[in-house]
Amino acid sequence: MKKLDKLILKAFAGPFLLTFAVVQFILLTQTLLKYLDDIIGKDLGLPVIGKLLFYLSVLIVPTSLPLAVLLSSLMTYGSMGEHHELTAIKASGIALTRILRPVLVVSVGLLMASFWFNKTIVPKANLKAYSLLWDVRQQKLALDIREGVFYGGIPGYTIKVDHKTGPNKDRLHGVMIYDHTQRTGNATVMLADSGRMFTRFNGAYLGLELFHGHNYVEQPDAQNRAGASFIRQGFDHNVVTFSLASFDLNRTKEELFQTNRMMLTIPQLRAGTDSLQHSLDLARQQMPRQLDAYYTYLRFDTLGAAANRRVAHWQVPVRRMPKLTAPMAEQAANRARNLRESFKVTANKLDDLARNSAQYRVEIYNKYAQSVAVLLMFLIGAPLGSIIKKGGLGVPILVSILFFIVYYVLTITGTKYAKEFVLPVGLGVWMANLVLLPVGLFLLFQAYNDSGLLEVDFWRRLPRRLGFPGLRRLTKPKGEE
Repeated sequence: MKKLDKLILKAFAGPFLLTFAVVQFILLTQTLLKYLDDIIGKDLGLPVIGKLLFYLSVLIVPTSLPLAVLLSSLMTYGSMGEHHELTAIKASGIALTRILRPVLVVSVGLLMASFWFNKTIVPKANLKAYSLLWDVRQQKLALDIREGVFYGGIPGYTIKVDHKTGPNKDRLHGVMIYDHTQRTGNATVMLADSGRMFTRFNGAYLGLELFHGHNYVEQPDAQNRAGASFIRQGFDHNVVTFSLASFDLNRTKEELFQTNRMMLTIPQLRAGTDSLQHSLDLARQQMPRQLDAYYTYLRFDTLGAAANRRVAHWQVPVRRMPKLTAPMAEQAANRARNLRESFKVTANKLDDLARNSAQYRVEIYNKYAQSVAVLLMFLIGAPLGSIIKKGGLGVPILVSILFFIVYYVLTITGTKYAKEFVLPVGLGVWMANLVLLPVGLFLLFQAYNDSGLLEVDFWRRLPRRLGFPGLRRLTKPKGEE
């Protein structure tokens, strides 16, 4: 490795690590905002939250890499241009392509690493992250008994407290507890003037120590409702214990989530696509045979395709047609309605199969497109940095955000068009890369020829170069004849 390569790679490594960490943090924050309502108030604990953050951060690595490469390459070559290092290297006879080669090699390595990460690690992280997120969503909110509000978070009980006092709000006043464990409605009620709330056995149980209260139990008579008995029992001190097992995070078996397409590897996705495509072809072949029950004279299973086309154009003389009666018309109308409903059901089935097959193919193409985006962002960032000749975190960040927004919008739009059959699946998923590739090549060409892309004279002469005679006089510099 030559000293030039070491110089450029050393200048690239620092901004890349910094920007990758910053991008990871920003995208992770954006992802957490979507699930914030499912996490807050459930007392999950640091281990669970740590696992969730780790899995979600793994999922956004393929998205963070292109933006990090774009920003770091733009900062690297922009800083070298700002400090006239590019000018000195070019003056020594070294072409721009040779200057870009070290980072290009690193970008190709990151491309391969991103593809391996996307096809190997991301499916496993999806399984871990979304199975854990499912359990978190099913988790109850943490115990929160509020003043003057009936609380039904504990299974089988409803608790109401008038006031809470004390440093930890553990002193209760005006306690009312409905016992629904016997499934007899509000037949069992406990009232107490005051009490104390505490947890037992490391938070596994909730204890209520009640003072000066009564138990009311209504025992209805199945034969005579008017003869129901009513029991009242007073107490000066009573301790009631409630199990808090329902507030624990119960983990669901991960095997139940393994069939989702987001958790599958590329061979599994291809196998699923082939299976769906086979089911789609089979359903299309069986559709004509299912229509035979609605026809009396035409049988799709006995006539070939050519024969069916000939029969469709037959014109039967009126004298040979049977006399139309009301029962025949009603029977024909019923068959037509049934045929229409059968077509609707079959069309919905075919549409579902086609959409599922398209979604599987979208997942396959995404793994390749996201990896190639790493190299694409280098082709945009490195030449643009050598053109604008600005380092630091000012202009490079603005330019990077602009290009990444364009890339993100095109990716979302293309994926949506692919799933809705507006575009072919491959073209829709690769649309962002195909649109931005000419931009990167144009910037590389301009940087190689030392073009002043950001200078006023460049844009003034551009219409003349493109051959627009009507704009020559308007773009002609002052003093030029």
